[in-house]
Amino acid sequence: MPVPFGAAFSPLCYAGCGLDRSGRGRRDAGWRNVCHTEAGAMVVPVWQTSNFVHAADPPIAAVFAGDQGQALLAAAEQTAVLGLDPSGVPWLAADLSALAETAASALTAPARAVSLRRVAMRLGEQEAARLAYARGLLHWHRHHRFCGVCGSATVSGDGGHLRVCDNPGCGVHQFPRTDPAVMMLVTRTGREPGTTGATCLLARQRRWPPGFYSALAGFVEPGETLEEAVAREVREEAGIAVAQVSYRGSQPWPFPASIMLGFRAEAEAEAALNPDAEELEDARWFTRNDIAAAGAGSGLRLPTRESLARCLIDEWVAEGY
Repeated sequence: MPVPFGAAFSPLCYAGCGLDRSGRGRRDAGWRNVCHTEAGAMVVPVWQTSNFVHAADPPIAAVFAGDQGQALLAAAEQTAVLGLDPSGVPWLAADLSALAETAASALTAPARAVSLRRVAMRLGEQEAARLAYARGLLHWHRHHRFCGVCGSATVSGDGGHLRVCDNPGCGVHQFPRTDPAVMMLVTRTGREPGTTGATCLLARQRRWPPGFYSALAGFVEPGETLEEAVAREVREEAGIAVAQVSYRGSQPWPFPASIMLGFRAEAEAEAALNPDAEELEDARWFTRNDIAAAGAGSGLRLPTRESLARCLIDEWVAEGY
């Protein structure tokens, strides 16, 4: 049986930013102005899809206060109030994406721009979460500059947590969106030829590196529950039916704009895989011993430990030892 809810998923990378998002305060123009002009405000810069870190071992998330922080806010095409830390210090995000890379680098020196996924597991829990929060919110702004109803420009409001159509005849409000996606580790208690014991289902897409396999995943569609989405995705991608769908945990995933919802599901002992060739290059059952041998010359490569997929896999493996 799975371990008690959440035990294998605390903490998950990109979760636990520790900020009070101050939903009421950010609607107040005076409060927002104080946040932006506070000398001690902490500013998290983002340039396109990159965050910034200071070179160290381990790396340190680059956030800026004082004159350098204010310079980042002044240069940013878009800013957003992330919230207040436990000491009441404002944290803000600053989007430098419109600047040339050299200009963004000069403003953030001596930090360097990096892919967050490359360094997340070496950052502190709150550091990774706050950088992910800033990245996700600013990505939303860059992709919602125009109204989806009338095509007019939109303007930022509520400290960066709202965009409003600038057309007086429209005025549609848009809020930061997060696309829900289910991720499921399908298991079974039957036996695969040549193996013994329980197995789990992992699959790969053609575009992935050689030997890389992961849990199945897919976006939730309108009009279905999360559990229905799990069953549908498994049926569509692997060609099998599942039961005993159980929720295990969730993870913010701003790459670019998702919330990953982790599940376990049980397949029949004799379930025969029939993968969708357009979706998957391969799908197969793996034993716990197969998983334990990954990366040790077996040719099997698993998701990184920052991911919900790896948490689901590791949880299942731990149950058998």
